[in-house]
Amino acid sequence: MESREYFNSLFDIYKELLTPKEQEAFKEHYVEDLSMQEIADNLNVSKSNIGMIVKRAEQKLEDYEHKLHILKKNTQIKEALRTKNYSLIEQIMDN
Repeated sequence: MESREYFNSLFDIYKELLTPKEQEAFKEHYVEDLSMQEIADNLNVSKSNIGMIVKRAEQKLEDYEHKLHILKKNTQIKEALRTKNYSLIEQIMDN
């Protein structure tokens, strides 16, 4: 999965687990496609600070997915539904 799409998918699932500042910086960078400088100007902080905030948010999102596997399970369930492999859904949910 392409990085931007991957992180947007993780953000959709886990965004409430990020701090408000992480949510805002991440959203402006990944969803609104603003540069780090534009985000820094919007939030009145340095560009390097925004880079650290976005990087921290990315790391948290990946950590949550590594522990909870919600995106992976959602993807597997969608594929099982698409192929009408309903018995696979129960197996996915048990893991």
